[in-house]
Amino acid sequence: MIGVGVAGYGYWGPNLARAVAESGVAKVEMIADPSPEARKRAAPRHPAARMTGDIGEMLRDPQVDAVMIATPVQTHFELALAALRAGKHVLVEKPMTETVAQAVQLVDEAARRGLTLMVDHTFVYTPAIRKISQLLEDGELGDLYYYDSTRVNLGLFQRDVNVIWDLAVHDFAIMDHLLDQSPVAISACAAGFLAGSPENMAHVTVHYDGGTMANLNVNWLAPVKIRQTLIGGSRKMVVYDDMETSEKIKVYDRGASCNGDPYEHLVSYRLGDMHAPALSTKEALLTEVEEFVRAIDSRTAPLTDGEGGLRVVELLAAASLSTRQRGHPVDLVTRKVAS
Repeated sequence: MIGVGVAGYGYWGPNLARAVAESGVAKVEMIADPSPEARKRAAPRHPAARMTGDIGEMLRDPQVDAVMIATPVQTHFELALAALRAGKHVLVEKPMTETVAQAVQLVDEAARRGLTLMVDHTFVYTPAIRKISQLLEDGELGDLYYYDSTRVNLGLFQRDVNVIWDLAVHDFAIMDHLLDQSPVAISACAAGFLAGSPENMAHVTVHYDGGTMANLNVNWLAPVKIRQTLIGGSRKMVVYDDMETSEKIKVYDRGASCNGDPYEHLVSYRLGDMHAPALSTKEALLTEVEEFVRAIDSRTAPLTDGEGGLRVVELLAAASLSTRQRGHPVDLVTRKVAS
């Protein structure tokens, strides 16, 4: 059984540790956090795990096969690189790194050492996204026209990243998984309305080489919490509402088409049935842990591997550049060639 060390037991670390303990395919070997209070909270929940305030001790431990990193973003690169150099497989919380260069170095290091590098893009493992992926693979939606997402709420304000790096990162990962296309341009506008905090609202548009367009609305200053995504295709459309307790996905047999008869209306509409497909009730984090262990055992790439994490960081970096240019589009093809 894979021995896992969890680095960081603040906000997300407890969820990762619990998922490992419940997975049946891995065990929590050690939990590292410099905070005595965090270790005090962790100890009774994981009595078989050893506690330490020194992450280096965890990296040196031969019983720790893999490390899950749930620490502030600015620490991801150094911790993940140290873990890889110590011969540990790595799962790192999103976003993988602060810069594209750091992400490239982690991908190269993992490949050189034959180790698994995985990014904690949890939404990709949710039953809802897995079902949408299946619908796309089966061709039920037809040609994909648009991806339109709204992720707004009041808080949680982050100190180390802005709202794009905190919320839009989820959609970048989902789009990287769902769309069989490459992004070619991105534009973003962002603003911060609280002194001393990063940008807390933003609108992002991504254009893809297959013609699909994505629009993202992310906001920490909304009076209500909304997590809704509209996905439109030539055959059917999907509404994905993550706030729903049931029927998170609704598939609409609706659309519009243009006929070539100049004597008729140019656009005709199709208003068909709606159905809500049944979804698994399995927790996404359990699926993610199983995928991590599967990738380690089989020596194959996980679903959200380092390469995917790199692509997400490239989008985040390009979006940040666009915000500094007041929304001027960034050509991703030229940018990639230049790098």
